[in-house]
Amino acid sequence: MKPAHGAPPPPGPAVRALAFNLALPLAAGAACVFGFAPFYAWPIPVLALAALFAVWSRSGSALQAALSGFAFGLGYFLAGVSWVFVSLHEFGSMPAVLAALATFLFCAYLALFPAAAGWLTARFAPDADRRMALAPAALVALEWVRGWLFTGFPWLNLGTSQVPGSPLAGFAPYVGAYGTSLAVAGAAALLAALLASRSWSRRRMVTLAALASVFVAGAALRAVQWTEPAGAALPVALLQGNVPQQIKWRDDVRARTLAAYREMIFAARGRVVIIPETALPAFLDELPPDYLQGLRRHAVETGKVILLGTVEREFRGNAFVYYNSVVRISGEEPASFRKRHLVPFGEFIPPGFRWVLNVLKIPMSDFARGPERQPPLTAAGVPFAVAICYEDIFGEELIDALPAAQVLLNVSNDAWFGRSFAAEQHLQASQMRALETGRWMVRSTNTGATAAIAPTGRVATRLPWFTHGILEAEVVPMKGATPYVRWGNYAALVLVALLAAFPLALGRRGKINALPDP
Repeated sequence: MKPAHGAPPPPGPAVRALAFNLALPLAAGAACVFGFAPFYAWPIPVLALAALFAVWSRSGSALQAALSGFAFGLGYFLAGVSWVFVSLHEFGSMPAVLAALATFLFCAYLALFPAAAGWLTARFAPDADRRMALAPAALVALEWVRGWLFTGFPWLNLGTSQVPGSPLAGFAPYVGAYGTSLAVAGAAALLAALLASRSWSRRRMVTLAALASVFVAGAALRAVQWTEPAGAALPVALLQGNVPQQIKWRDDVRARTLAAYREMIFAARGRVVIIPETALPAFLDELPPDYLQGLRRHAVETGKVILLGTVEREFRGNAFVYYNSVVRISGEEPASFRKRHLVPFGEFIPPGFRWVLNVLKIPMSDFARGPERQPPLTAAGVPFAVAICYEDIFGEELIDALPAAQVLLNVSNDAWFGRSFAAEQHLQASQMRALETGRWMVRSTNTGATAAIAPTGRVATRLPWFTHGILEAEVVPMKGATPYVRWGNYAALVLVALLAAFPLALGRRGKINALPDP
């Protein structure tokens, strides 16, 4: 039948193929952002991955699957981490055009990982059945690579989207964020296979049962408690100064900031008082002598322990070396934790990129790394595992201080990213760390999200975003170790390898022994 006069012709096969192979994955990837904070719509990443895997199952070549994976990743990261633009342009003084280009290129780099997963899936799995088995393993394997390559960027780990409300979050204490990602991807593959079946055959019933069992198993695992209280509840005070990033380092603001934090410290009722990352706009040794002495005297008189986010410096050779630190101020001997996992371009300049400093106007963007292994920082007799800024998105590093540490601590300054999703996404990463380790996590930040998180991964209490205040909370020190604390990422990687080996082994033997449709 010919189209009516004046009506546009229906889209041809090439246009429909382009929409299926690129537009659908792009939209599915962008939709994933709703699975993360502040939305917490955890089913969406499962549905989005099911759409991607359906595309991969029908890809005619490895290149086509790679392009689909790239489109998915581009939508995923442009929607999820476009806050990088805010940091570069609004606070780094990079021209808007350059900041937009840099953000796009960064997201395009991150999209290469799902692209590689698509290529591997189509290259080594010749039919739809084997692709459905291989795709989750390939995707999570490349997500793990993204978490350590070039110092790593595991932001928006798929498993993190399931914390705290999803049944799949029950896998976190056993196999961590990457293992939870595997559960998400596995559920998505089963869902895609279920929807691909055309009738209620025996095979479709088995697929449905397998899909249900993933969620039932996750829910059942949540009932197991791996840690227990190690003592009485500890009162803590988490300070949120809400100092605008644009004016934080101005000379006329410094005195007001120091006075404001001193007033909050004196007013805090907690036994342990925690001040955010680099909260005081001065090097520790450049603070007025009476200021530090006054804080120490107050700590001794009241029995408080102050954990201060600050910048330490040491003179070595003919230059200063700077450390992003948390320093203990109390009647005890001074102690500190020095940040060891630095942010590229924000806290250190990779070799060959010194010219970036001529474009970015970020103060103190070349820190030194702290020691790789540091003991917990003890306050009021409780050992804290400390993570500064985005160190707490690296679960495999935070567990280095466990099981000795009984509480997790993060100090951060997400004011660098304005009113974007970054601070809420960072909070959700902390929720995953609490669930993985079975411990309370306390967070003190400049503008938010300042919060206390229970071992279940749920936020017990928090301050409103972009407000000045003190969050008083009671946290329970915990002892014991979850399987993830003992195994780290090894268990998840073993599961990924086993899942990948199954379709690859079938591929070498020839025909897959799938349940036939009657």
